Amino acid sequence: MPYREQIPIDYGIDNTIKLLLEGYEYISNRCERFNSTMFETRVLGGQKAVCLSGEEAAQIFYDNEKFKRQGAAPTRVLKTLFGEDGVQTLDDDTHINHKKLFMSLMNPEKLAEMTEIIKTEWERAISTWEEMDQIVLYDEANKLLTKAVCEWAGVPLWANELEERTKELNALFEAGGAVGPKHWQGRIAREKVEKWAAKHIENVRDGKLNPDEDTALYKMAWHQEENGKLMETGIASVELVNILRPTVAVSVYIAFCALALYDFPEEKKKLEAPVNEEYYQMFVQEVRRYYPFFPMAVARVRQDFLWKGHDFKEGTLVMLDLYGTNHHPHLWEKPNEFYPERFKDWDESPFNFIPQGGGDYYMDHRCPGEWLTIEIMKASLDMMVNHMDYDVPAQDLEFSMTRMPSLPKSKFIMKNVRRK
Repeated sequence: MPYREQIPIDYGIDNTIKLLLEGYEYISNRCERFNSTMFETRVLGGQKAVCLSGEEAAQIFYDNEKFKRQGAAPTRVLKTLFGEDGVQTLDDDTHINHKKLFMSLMNPEKLAEMTEIIKTEWERAISTWEEMDQIVLYDEANKLLTKAVCEWAGVPLWANELEERTKELNALFEAGGAVGPKHWQGRIAREKVEKWAAKHIENVRDGKLNPDEDTALYKMAWHQEENGKLMETGIASVELVNILRPTVAVSVYIAFCALALYDFPEEKKKLEAPVNEEYYQMFVQEVRRYYPFFPMAVARVRQDFLWKGHDFKEGTLVMLDLYGTNHHPHLWEKPNEFYPERFKDWDESPFNFIPQGGGDYYMDHRCPGEWLTIEIMKASLDMMVNHMDYDVPAQDLEFSMTRMPSLPKSKFIMKNVRRK
């Protein structure tokens, strides 16, 4: 007979404040305290939630027969980060249909195309930065990536709207975990950027705009749902933004790459030309493991089931600890040390290294842009190491474990940028 047991409980009427105050470490702190990979809490208005951490937890979390995404993400996240009815919130055949659309953009040719666009934009940026006393890398990377992803996606972007679109796309992921004015800025930005994207979708369908057939804009405009009808314009615009917004968010990782080069100067020597492709891959993966990005993923129980002695009841909110799993002491030796070589013998499990979600790219809710993220990071890293020199002035490079997304407080200032 299956056994049942009471899992640990983080008592409280509503522990949302605790979650916000501890941020990325809320789940892992309690897993350590309870000596458990699972515990119960109450958040978001006092609703019951089960928190999970670790490889086995990730494996069960990405079982689509047990969990669903519809109704899981808080409204404030839908109104800013994800958008409503986007791929992150879908289930079953509709999710698979949209996921195939995204994955069709992640072929080797398109990834190589983005690498070249990124390098070109870096070259242009370096020429501009050479004329400036100092730059804030995170801010500059936001603009650089906005230009690059719009070109790659086939989305028209005029020079006089670059600042506005960059600000809007940035606000979507800056507001994902925010409260107060920043959250409302994100909502306003979501409305504006979806309206802008919808106009481009309509122009393609009306024949006023003719992007290449392999671009995201073309594919989003002409993609058919399971019933054979075109995606509604509003949904197509959400999914187009779900290409643009996550790509601009890679600016967070670029800032952390720069921080890693500064904090671990011995690593920079290993990245100098001639480029060792294997080491670049390991370094980028370690940046994604070591530094905070997404704190957690959420889902709801699809139907009652028993796992590790706990009854998961239909409709219960479940939160998977992404950051904690990437630092789990049973999965990673010396998890709080920066050590790229750990990936040399990594088993490539889809469940123990999950900075952008886990599971299968086509069937599960793993980020479809993960490969694109890695290629952008490698290209940007090469530019910072082998194509430019810069000074790092005194500044506050500490990063918060409660700000989401986290960043070096100064956003990484570079002085006296010069081309190599």
